[in-house]
Amino acid sequence: MAEADTPVATIDRPAHRHWLVAEGQRLLDFSKASRLPSGGFCGLDARGERPAGAVADTIITARMTYSYSLAAMQGLPGSVPLVDHGLAALSGLLRDDAHGGWYEEDPGASSGGGRKKAYVQAFVALAASAATLLGRPGASELLDDVQAVIVERFWAEDEGAMRESFAADWSDPEDYRGANANMHALEAFLAVFDATGEAVWLDRSVRIADRFANRLARERRFVIPEHFTGDWTLLPDFHRDQPDHAFRPYGTTPGHSLEWSHLCLKLEAALTGAGRSAPAWLVECARELFAGGLRDGWNRDGASGLVYTIGWNGEVSVPNTAHWTLAEGITAAALLFRRTGEADYADWYARLWDYVDLALVDRRGGSWWNEVDRDNRPSERIYTGKPDLYHAYQPTLTPRLPIAASIPGALARGELQG
Repeated sequence: MAEADTPVATIDRPAHRHWLVAEGQRLLDFSKASRLPSGGFCGLDARGERPAGAVADTIITARMTYSYSLAAMQGLPGSVPLVDHGLAALSGLLRDDAHGGWYEEDPGASSGGGRKKAYVQAFVALAASAATLLGRPGASELLDDVQAVIVERFWAEDEGAMRESFAADWSDPEDYRGANANMHALEAFLAVFDATGEAVWLDRSVRIADRFANRLARERRFVIPEHFTGDWTLLPDFHRDQPDHAFRPYGTTPGHSLEWSHLCLKLEAALTGAGRSAPAWLVECARELFAGGLRDGWNRDGASGLVYTIGWNGEVSVPNTAHWTLAEGITAAALLFRRTGEADYADWYARLWDYVDLALVDRRGGSWWNEVDRDNRPSERIYTGKPDLYHAYQPTLTPRLPIAASIPGALARGELQG
């Protein structure tokens, strides 16, 4: 008797590909309401409406500009005007003309625009890279501008990492180093490399990944430590009194391990695609970080989902599941399956999408719930509303692309399938 054919993994089934396309379009349509007539984009509430008095948020504006650039590369109607709307705000309203760099939000807001943060500049670079690859007017000038700000103000060459934040006039440097900002800087640097071809951005990416994914995580069973002083002294009790902080929570964040996992594979692909040797630790770290994130965070304490944070004694700190953690896990599982061919990663890919479909997709109000509690009920303990197209949209694309430095780079090369 002939052996049965190997079952086709969910990720490669034509019907699943069609579902990804439809879900991506549903997410894009929902988020179009975040466009502010006065400039930029804001977060939407749980009903998909702009809150009263909403002002332009730089992270959201950059993420929307990036996401609609990806849509525009596919020829999806309505996307190009939204990209241009975002570029106008990033080049004008949200940029500090006096000192350079980008505010956290519209400087006319009550905050006065806030501090200059590495996290924010990274997303401006990501958006500018995608829009440059799309070929939109003004995008390459924005990309030149943000590269200069990153190099002159935020990149610490002696550390191989990003400085965290400054006052608006570049005084008052923060005595802090964080994994989150550096993780998104790595993501942005890979996109900048795709947009410019400048190898220095790969060199910087390797240094960030080596510090966090290879050395710091390896020392701690492939758990990413998040918080440090300016001289890289670990701060294990940082924000113990704010365990549900949206950007710098106490403890460790399993979802970040999943995110670092797929960034290691993207970096490996970028290096080999450029004809350079890739360190063997990149794929090793990708595997171990994925395993560690699921080991520590998945279905903990009789609940289902991926917990937000784990305390330093291994206890669950915040049990809620943030939607972005599933998005990153899906991308990591997809890329690990492509890289290794191992069925276990395809199984995880399907399992994570099952959770998204049953616990996070809001079929009445649109988009995904930003977070759910340990019983998978919608919650706003960490985040409010539904501001985040960027995280949910990307896993509708990555399973249909080869492993590459960045999604916009792969789309610009015409590599999308299905």
